[in-house]
Order: sequence, then C-alpha cells, then structure tokens
Amino acid sequence: MKRYIALASGVILCCSFASSAFAQSSVTLYGVLDNGFVYQSAGSNNSAFRAVPGGLFSTRYGLRGSEDIGNGLHVNFQLEQAFSGQTGAATDPTKAFNRLAFVGLSGGFGEMRFGLQNSPQYDVLQAAMDPSWVKSIASPMNNFNALIIRANNGISYYTPTFGGLNAKFMIALRDSSTGGGNGIGFYNAVVQYLNGPLNVAAGYERGDEPAIGAGGSYNLAGGAAAGSGAVLSVFNAGASYAFGANRVWLAYHTENLTRTPKYMQHDVYQISDSYQFDPFALLSLMYGYVHDRTGHGNNAQQLGLLFEYSLSKSTELYTAAGFIQNRNQASYTLSGTAYAGLAVTPGTDTRGIGVGLVHKF
Repeated sequence: MKRYIALASGVILCCSFASSAFAQSSVTLYGVLDNGFVYQSAGSNNSAFRAVPGGLFSTRYGLRGSEDIGNGLHVNFQLEQAFSGQTGAATDPTKAFNRLAFVGLSGGFGEMRFGLQNSPQYDVLQAAMDPSWVKSIASPMNNFNALIIRANNGISYYTPTFGGLNAKFMIALRDSSTGGGNGIGFYNAVVQYLNGPLNVAAGYERGDEPAIGAGGSYNLAGGAAAGSGAVLSVFNAGASYAFGANRVWLAYHTENLTRTPKYMQHDVYQISDSYQFDPFALLSLMYGYVHDRTGHGNNAQQLGLLFEYSLSKSTELYTAAGFIQNRNQASYTLSGTAYAGLAVTPGTDTRGIGVGLVHKF
C-alpha cells in the first residue's frame, strides 16, 4: 500500500513540475484592423473616392510567444500575416506568414532573431522621425522616401540599453530562392538614444533586390520601381523633444536607388509638431521637402495633417489629410500605410483626405 502511495505522490509531483514548466511559456494572438475611406484628386478628371484598408496601420494578425528556459534566457518567436480588412484576402496568399516569421533568444546579452523580420530602420527608427511613425497620407516621409521594410533570411542583434543608448544590427543572407547567390545581400544598423523627453536615432541600410526575395519588400516613392538588379542605400536620422503636451520632430532621409534602366537620388527634410490635447486627442502637423540630387529638378513638398481620437485603449478614429506640390517630372502621390495612392501625372499637384477606424486586439 505504501508503495502505491509513494508512486501516486511521485506522479503528482511530476505533474506539478510539468505544470510549472508549461506555465513559463506563453503564446499570444494579436492583430490590428484598419478600414476607412479616402478621397484624392490630382488635376482635372483625375480623382477618386475609395474604400481602403490600412490608412494608418497595416491590417494584420499574428502570434507571438516566449518560453523562459532559465538563467534569464527566453526563446521567442513571432509569426505575422497581412490581409485586407475590406475583402479579407491575404496580402500575399502564397505565404502563410508574409510579414514576420522568426525565432530568437533574449537575455542579459540583448536579443538575437533569425528569419523573416522587419529591418531595424522600419521597426525602430521611424518612431523617431515623425508623430505618425512615418505612416498615412499625412506623412511626407511615408510618401517621399524608400525603405527596405523587411527581408528573408534575416539575422539581427539588439543590444541592451545602457544609459538610454542602444543599437540594433541586421543582415540578410542570400539563398537559392533569392537569385541563386550567396553571402550578405542586405545590412542595416541603427543607434538610438532615449532619455526622458528626448528621442534621437540614426541608421544606415543597403540592400539589393535579389537578396530581399519574395518574402521581403521595398517601400518606394515617386513612381519608382525596384526593377532588375536594384540596389538601395538609405541613411535616416530623426529626433524629437517633448515640451509638456507638445512634441517637436526633425527628420532627414537620403537615398540612392540604382536600377535598370533608371536611378533615383534624393534627400528629404521634414519638420513636424504634435500636440496632445488630452489623453484621447492628438493633433499632428507635418511639412516635408524632397530635393532631387540627379540635377533634373524633380523636387516636391508636402503639408500633412493627422488627427487621432482614442475611443478606448484599443480603438481609435483618425483623419489624415495631405497636399503635395510636384515639380518638373516628380510624380509623388499620397499613399496610405497599406495602399497605393492615385497615379499622378508628372509635375501635377495632388491632395487628399481620409478617415478610418482602427481596432487592436
């Protein structure tokens, strides 16, 4: 009898340890839904009123998880897929997770990630560049600049924060699905300093089109296309400082895009201001100027306005408006975060306004 009691006690003890171990793991389902309407006009007989997804946030769902394996170490993963909140269709139906698919390890040393992931410039630096985090038709940086948003075969390292200073590094390797090459096809480094009301960040990235592959993506402005053999080099810098409820933002972007048969070289300058009227209402004003460095005078400037009103911690209403003045052959348009703007005839001004509802879960 005593032997059975001892055996039962052992089983209960093992179950207890197993339950404790499982309790150290967590998996979270999350997502963002953003639907709205936009009106855009670009000259006579060229206007449109559309229902659009992703005017401020890309509509998506995902899974993130973490397991505590002891000694301050955690194994982390994240899977994420974008889709249209208007139709329910996946942005890329050929992939189960087209935005994120990585696993990594974090601890006192910082964090490592392996797989399809956002570039540090996109994931981190944009938060220092303007009050919209470079999103919506209101942001000149969103409409004027190019960026490698994410890449396949990524290997990244995020340092711990020391006195408000941290750095993030990423490379992406080529494989048989990215042109049959080998070696490094993309790299990105970002340095950030956060101290009270001050946020300063700068970063450089360089990548070629084959290295990014089908899972990665470009954000290109001004009617550009990546094209065959495209190589994109980008330097970004941003800073903001809060004075009570008011925050002032400065940002700079320079890029070189080489592609067959054309190329693009320009600088973007932006100044912004945001004011938090109360915990629910935020108003942001943004002005940006893009200078064409090819000598063709394809310059442009934009004024943007974004108003966000929080209905709860998870839901907000927003209104975004923008006006772009194009010069010579410049054809910059007003694009939402997850939709393309109206095609613009070179040298034609364009204006637009959109409203939307965002819910996060």
